[in-house]
Amino acid sequence: MTVELSAGEARRMALAAQGFADAPPGKSVDRRHLRRVMARVKLLQLDSVPVVIRTQYLPPFSRLGCYEPALLDRIAYRDDEWFEAWAHEASLVPVADEPLLRWCKQRAEQGDTWRNLAEVARREPGYVADVLAQVAERGPLVTGDLDDPRRRHGEWWGARSMGSIALDWLFRIGAVGVRRKGNFVKEFDLLERIVPEDVLTEPTPAASDAQRTLLVRSAQALGVGTAGDLIDYYRLPVREARARLSEAVEAGDIEMAEVQGWNEPAYKHPEAVAPSRIDRLTVLSPFDPIVWNRRRASRLWGFDYRIEIYVPAAKRIYGYYVLPVLDGERLVARLDLKTDRAAKTLRVLGAFAEPEVDKPALAERLRAHLAGLAQFVGAETVHYSTKGNLTKTLTPV
Repeated sequence: MTVELSAGEARRMALAAQGFADAPPGKSVDRRHLRRVMARVKLLQLDSVPVVIRTQYLPPFSRLGCYEPALLDRIAYRDDEWFEAWAHEASLVPVADEPLLRWCKQRAEQGDTWRNLAEVARREPGYVADVLAQVAERGPLVTGDLDDPRRRHGEWWGARSMGSIALDWLFRIGAVGVRRKGNFVKEFDLLERIVPEDVLTEPTPAASDAQRTLLVRSAQALGVGTAGDLIDYYRLPVREARARLSEAVEAGDIEMAEVQGWNEPAYKHPEAVAPSRIDRLTVLSPFDPIVWNRRRASRLWGFDYRIEIYVPAAKRIYGYYVLPVLDGERLVARLDLKTDRAAKTLRVLGAFAEPEVDKPALAERLRAHLAGLAQFVGAETVHYSTKGNLTKTLTPV
């Protein structure tokens, strides 16, 4: 049986699945609220660029409002409820999900993926073993703590040290995990000192079973999406994942759907629902699951979005680090933002409303939201530039 959805129902279903229909915290945000966000989104993508604030902190802010970023760090890197893994990209995921990702580590160890790292590991087995022994004896440690980092030049890794490459390889195969300390610096430790023993001793599921489970979780996180959307969420191998998707549909774990205006078959989670409305105004991280799949963002919201960090300044359309703005069930604007930490100022370098947006109505609500964002990133004031079709309306008189 195929479920038929209007375009609006699909948007609201997608947003509800991501937690945007959940009631906001009545008081201050605590770890229960952050756990709720993780339960919705399944993973938090990491990125080291702190233009506004590092990206992993923004999805909870978009869903909960202001909270203490150090609380997220405590959950992930002190209390070890979450751990770093290669999921969508480098991400934080719940430690309970570790068995579902072992097949990725096994394929890396076999040289099926991350082949350049595997080649180095095969060529320098003694050195890699020594690095692992140092982590076991002295971890957590950073690359520079190794006895012999052994810098190498002129090959594919450029100026990366052999110590860095060995630690990266050991991370890919699941021998070590990552903690973070000040300024987002990686510290490596044995995975068994990060992921609890009761998780590590769970039986390893077959790759096919793990992939099928991850696809169902993708459907939970997305609400509704194409096969490509679901496969992209955990970056599963496409051919295998399509077979697993068919199995999940046959088992009733995922349902077929048709969405008005989509030219591809859709899939939804059986428990996904479309609320009558979404009442939320917020900025989104460029790496929020709402927009990280640019094709999906275009299909669902008619929002053509790209991050222009790697575009030469003269060729940028909107700016260096642009955050989409969600208003209700629509993406209505984009803001080029930067936190000036020295001046304790959140700078709105550009503000651009989408066509047919009521700019005065949006601006009035957005000013208050930006004041909250400024508080969240540790700024005391918000400064508005003149770039963009929304800035004149947005700038306070």
